[in-house]
Amino acid sequence: MLECAVKSGWDQFIEFVEARSSSAEFKNWIAPIRCLESSHEETILEVPNIFVQEYLLDNFKDVLADFLPLKGTGEPAIRFVVAETPRPQPTSTEMREPQEEVASSPHLKLNTLYTFDHFIEGPSNQFVKSAAIGVAARPGKSYNPLFIHGGVGLGKTHLLHSIGQYVLEHHKKLKVYSITTESFITEIVEHLRAKSIDKMKRFYRSLDLLLVDDIQFLQNRLNFEEEFCNTFETLLQQNKQIVITSDKPPGQLKLSERMVARMEWGLVAHMSVPDLETRVAIIKHKSELKGLNISSQVAFFIAEHIYNNVRQLEGAVNRLCAHSRMMSDSLTEDVVERILSEMFQTDAPNKKISVENILKSVATVFEVRISELKGESRHKEITIARQVAMYLAKEMIDDSLMKIAASFGGKTHSTLLHAWKKVSDQIQVNEPLRKQVQMLRRNINS
Repeated sequence: MLECAVKSGWDQFIEFVEARSSSAEFKNWIAPIRCLESSHEETILEVPNIFVQEYLLDNFKDVLADFLPLKGTGEPAIRFVVAETPRPQPTSTEMREPQEEVASSPHLKLNTLYTFDHFIEGPSNQFVKSAAIGVAARPGKSYNPLFIHGGVGLGKTHLLHSIGQYVLEHHKKLKVYSITTESFITEIVEHLRAKSIDKMKRFYRSLDLLLVDDIQFLQNRLNFEEEFCNTFETLLQQNKQIVITSDKPPGQLKLSERMVARMEWGLVAHMSVPDLETRVAIIKHKSELKGLNISSQVAFFIAEHIYNNVRQLEGAVNRLCAHSRMMSDSLTEDVVERILSEMFQTDAPNKKISVENILKSVATVFEVRISELKGESRHKEITIARQVAMYLAKEMIDDSLMKIAASFGGKTHSTLLHAWKKVSDQIQVNEPLRKQVQMLRRNINS
């Protein structure tokens, strides 16, 4: 079936996916794909239809990056060709999501890699993950609707799909439907053309759990918004669960007051940028899943330079996997910097830096307590950590020395200056300390 001149990468991908997919899923979505040609620059795949192409990219883009050539962006270099002769499409009876009145389409499939177990928890997302688990455990009875908002690539879709996966596994009789807002709009247009809008309404009103991704795309589309709002209200009145994601909170969306009020009925949960430790945990987790050994030191190095979102961290790990597989290099900081330099971020988010921010970061890195940094202990490790914190405070905070020093448990400005001078001298000759200070500075800025 496969027609590659050089097809080891695609063969390995097929073996990898087949071992981790159900027989029906593999037979209907993966087996119909043919590899027509492969080189070091590009892989050409023939797919029976656009649905299969989108399913492959939606569910296995990260995995493909481990086996196939990559573009400069870190994404798999694939060119798709749609087969002239139509191939059999997956039947609705083999889909776990409700298909009784809507033709099978790729947005109905939940990403099998997006589960609660694979979601790394940290201070930035602990609350929203707990809310998502609560909704999944008791659909329609906990927080309804659950509205999750945050920036791009922070894991909103991951949590959305995790809820769907959990409900499908633990509440098998419930009807679950996952859709993007753009797909919802497309469905309305198609049903209007087919004069079957009542059929679509009946289908949506029969659901037990509706998962809607990227509701911001409903802005400035009044007719579609009205239909969504009617569906929304009907499901809520029947105690059916709704979960929505957005890049902004309801009040900042350009939607009607009625729509905003409905979305604020339940729980609005914010997902923010993960902190340094959470980013390191994500890198370690993603690399372990791919069989890549990344040391803690290198993971910290990556996390210091890539901090805007989780998706970029995943892309970095994918790129390192590809390089490691092809070059067999050990992943040192120098090697990683060479591979990922174009992904590194230099402009940290603007925020007001406080002594408390600095104390928290220094305490984490040096593994001491904040109370010890403010105390009088002369223990060597604590003394060094305290001096580093004072050095960073003087460097990064535009305030009087007396006020800064007082934040360290009532220290004097002369103590602060002494610590600053000592660390300034040490980082000129002590390379490990210099790197620690640089890491701390970037983490505090991020």
